Amino acid sequence: MPDSTPPARLVLTTAANPEEASRLARTLVEERLAACATLIPDVQSIYHWQGQVESSTETLLLLKTGPDQLPALEDRLHELHSYQTPEFLVLRVEAGSHPYLEWLQSSLRRV
Repeated sequence: MPDSTPPARLVLTTAANPEEASRLARTLVEERLAACATLIPDVQSIYHWQGQVESSTETLLLLKTGPDQLPALEDRLHELHSYQTPEFLVLRVEAGSHPYLEWLQSSLRRV
């Protein structure tokens, strides 16, 4: 039996501050590359960068989108982002509320 659940993806990225995160989120939603963006401020990131262990306070963005939008979403995020190498991690949504997933799909740009 074919799965009738509309496909969805969750994209994780971080921004330097809440203002940048809000600007990124609003632009990506307005351009219909993401149906929704959830911002989680004041996350602590520890990572290797240019030979050093760095630590910074960032804002995490959870971008809800579909698989067809991923290439354009990644390209646009790289254009808009202040980071040289912004995080772009894609998680497959295994299941979810059918009405929510239908809304998500209806909110995205047709590719």
